[in-house]
Amino acid sequence: MKHTLAFLAAALIATALPAQADDTLDVVAQFEIQSPEPSTTGYIFTRMGITETLTHADPQGVLTPGLATDWTADGDGLSWTFTLRDGVRFHDGTAMTAEAVAAALDIARTKPGPLAKTPITAIKAMDGAVVITLSDPFAALPAYLAHFSAQILAPAAYGAEDAGVTVIGTGPYKITDLAPPLSLKAEAFDGYWGPAPHVPNVRYSAVSRVETRALMAESGDADFVFGLDPASVARLGLSDAVTVHSVAIPRVLLIKVNADHPALSEPEARRALSLAIDREGIARAVLRYPEGATQLFPPSVGAWHNDSLVPLAHDPGKAKELLQGLGWTMGGDGILTRNGERFALTLTTYPDRPELPLVAAVLEQQFRAIGAELTINTTNSSEISAGHADGSLDLGLIARNFGLIPNPVGTILSDYAPTGDWGAMGWQNDEITDLARSVGRGDGGAPARARITEILQTELPIIPIAWYRQTLAVAKGVEGAVIDPWERTFGLPELRLSQ
Repeated sequence: MKHTLAFLAAALIATALPAQADDTLDVVAQFEIQSPEPSTTGYIFTRMGITETLTHADPQGVLTPGLATDWTADGDGLSWTFTLRDGVRFHDGTAMTAEAVAAALDIARTKPGPLAKTPITAIKAMDGAVVITLSDPFAALPAYLAHFSAQILAPAAYGAEDAGVTVIGTGPYKITDLAPPLSLKAEAFDGYWGPAPHVPNVRYSAVSRVETRALMAESGDADFVFGLDPASVARLGLSDAVTVHSVAIPRVLLIKVNADHPALSEPEARRALSLAIDREGIARAVLRYPEGATQLFPPSVGAWHNDSLVPLAHDPGKAKELLQGLGWTMGGDGILTRNGERFALTLTTYPDRPELPLVAAVLEQQFRAIGAELTINTTNSSEISAGHADGSLDLGLIARNFGLIPNPVGTILSDYAPTGDWGAMGWQNDEITDLARSVGRGDGGAPARARITEILQTELPIIPIAWYRQTLAVAKGVEGAVIDPWERTFGLPELRLSQ
């Protein structure tokens, strides 16, 4: 019945949409289009090639030119100059001037997003450049300008109170129809400064159910499908209609821990939960990945992956010893108790990523094996940040992206220095705060990064489980598809439709 309903949903979506010409490519993913506002939906516009940022990143996370051709900091690191690309026009035909760029960035830093957390004091337009002044040195600034919320829009894109009201970017595609929350259409922009796209028309559809997305790929109703669950990947891998691509990305499946909870306040208790987790089994049997996480940062984040750390292990016997040492004793029903309280926790997760509820079900069994009772609460992802704010969250099973900014120090600063909604809860470490800020300034280097990873591995304010792989199903008639590990672009301009 479940697959029947998904198939009917896919059929309804395909029926509701007009038939596509051979020059149109259909992209399907799970992300809804909230509005034209870049701070909330900008990641869709950048991925679809509609908007661009001053800086870009290659697959290794190395910054490359975007709308800025180069950038330099002065001697004290308090002033950065970004030289702008010549001859760039917005989709409304107006020129991308230094004044327009400065205005867009000024608007971006007043809204929720990474720029709001930087020490920027002023952004000024110069002749062919913008100059950004800081109150403190911040070496990661160019990476922050690669974030989707820092996309450069034309002055006419903003309405009252600087809200984004229409998407007028500089990218290779321009929007011809925007219908939040589910779809947009775009065509190649003939005034684009770079190489023209090979596919003249693209369309994006937000489809929430993973079964529906997979069936759309299998049936040919979509050409480019993101956000597939392990079962769909296995099935589509046997299909002649699509090619399945997979690449390691800087995203981590982890448990966010409330260290203020009486059962979780001791590091030994958090280590016990970590030791209960069979990461290798979850990775291979549930996620269909080659390996589980041995530390927080995957090899895909380069300088933050610490080969000297003792890998996270699976040892239920040691977990029981640690909990016994904390005064927990096994009850007759197999659940630990201490001072009359059961070792009972609620794990909150969300179905937007279909693998999360599956992993939660396995964790329930693995935690019970060491005497911890786990109740699973599958709900909206917003409940995790809400539970962080009011202190009601016990555990949160989440997918944390360390690539939103192509320098993980941005996420470290927001999650642990001090702690944020998607990082540690009820735990703060002054040493990490100082180290992260020094890395952000550019004077911390490898020793600071190594020490940060060591503290996180020892204290476990969050518990890593698996390093993500992004999967993509591409119709056989589509050539040139690659996955951007930093999830900044779908790479649509490089695609070709075979004749």
